[in-house]
Amino acid sequence: MRRVLSTASVPVGERLAYWHEVIEQTCVPLDIAPCGDAPFRGSLTADRLGCLQISTIEADANRVRRTKGLIAQADRDHFSVGVQGRSPGMVAQDGREALLSPGDLTFYDTSRPYALSFAEPFRMRVFAIPRQALGLREADLRRITAVPLRPDKGPAALVASFLARLAAEATTYPPHIGDLLARNAVDLLGTLVAEQLGREAADTADAATAALRLRIQSFIDRHLGDPDLSPQTIAAAHHLSVRYVHRLFQSEGTTVSRWIQRRRLEASRRELGRHGPAVAAVAHRFGFTSPSHFSRVFRGAYGMSPREWRTMANRLEPGSPPPLTPGR
Repeated sequence: MRRVLSTASVPVGERLAYWHEVIEQTCVPLDIAPCGDAPFRGSLTADRLGCLQISTIEADANRVRRTKGLIAQADRDHFSVGVQGRSPGMVAQDGREALLSPGDLTFYDTSRPYALSFAEPFRMRVFAIPRQALGLREADLRRITAVPLRPDKGPAALVASFLARLAAEATTYPPHIGDLLARNAVDLLGTLVAEQLGREAADTADAATAALRLRIQSFIDRHLGDPDLSPQTIAAAHHLSVRYVHRLFQSEGTTVSRWIQRRRLEASRRELGRHGPAVAAVAHRFGFTSPSHFSRVFRGAYGMSPREWRTMANRLEPGSPPPLTPGR
């Protein structure tokens, strides 16, 4: 669901306070200081696509700081990718300060202090990613913040183009497609980070293994409705041994079968949150052998039946499902 918020209809004397509230509710709490004395103007468009929150911010010149005190008030567990639009900006974090030219990408971590500065009216897109989605060590996260990535060649060019298209068309994708595209975006960002970090040979091998695991996970997502989906069919489709497929998932602390079941349950939960689909139809769509088996597995994972979940989800405001997560 798209949200559009603007200071345009707010009395001049209340605009800055309103803008603070908009940024806090949509992104994270920030200390915002306008540059100049003219009435402040700002607008924000927010979209949710799978695990990504996409915010397009247009505002007058200002400086923002994420301080330790603000982090203590609301430490939201995500990592951000900023794509600079019109006019340049500055970003500072982890002892680095960098100039952002239009089109540049940069990473910053909302769980640690940072600052952004814009000397003239600007536009910036911010992609908020759950920290665990990138699968990076804390030391690696600190190495890639406040570094400008030029979108003129290599992975940065591919990522910049993909993110721009994703943001422009976010409202056109059905939920299951949006979820897959968001996962693809995270995979591309992981590739960009791997290149930026300049991993050594052993790390490169690890990155290749991770990329293969992600390809297999994407294959699983595309074939959730196939009741015959199994380690054997996955291995055959990727020209791998069944033993090697099992090893790929062991490093994630799970098994292939558990991963498949988890993804089926997550997809079913999202589908049940929509108005209309019968429980039996959802069970069939996502590869469960029977409605009774589906109900038993769903209750074991979430502590309630599919019908109970659908009733509760439909009472809530769209886009705000209860935080249910099946065990690994």
